[in-house]
Amino acid sequence: VQLQASGGGLVQAGGSLRLSCAASGRTASGSVIGWFRQAPEKEREFVASISTSGRTTYYGDSVKGRFTVSRDNAKNTVYLQMDSLKPEDTAVYRCAAKMNNRDYYRSNSYNYWGQGTLVTVSS
Repeated sequence: VQLQASGGGLVQAGGSLRLSCAASGRTASGSVIGWFRQAPEKEREFVASISTSGRTTYYGDSVKGRFTVSRDNAKNTVYLQMDSLKPEDTAVYRCAAKMNNRDYYRSNSYNYWGQGTLVTVSS
């Protein structure tokens, strides 16, 4: 599975951004997709994940109620809608793929990674 994340940028606090993760490859539509982020000098943090059907989603505590993950399997694309952004959301965001939902919050359980897209939230 090859992954391409996009949609990052600079936004003011309280604003919104939508990230996209385009997947390609034979097993793209059959992959669980997770979003992770990493701010400078901080550990990588689980943001959200979505099952292959899109019916099951999980969120990190810091983004619950503000971020929404969804997928369009016809386009092999997963989206991360980020609303009510805060300066502490500033980070490089990466999408990743795995074949099952087990340990969805653990970055080392994912087999494939896309490059990062930078999100900067100004106060």
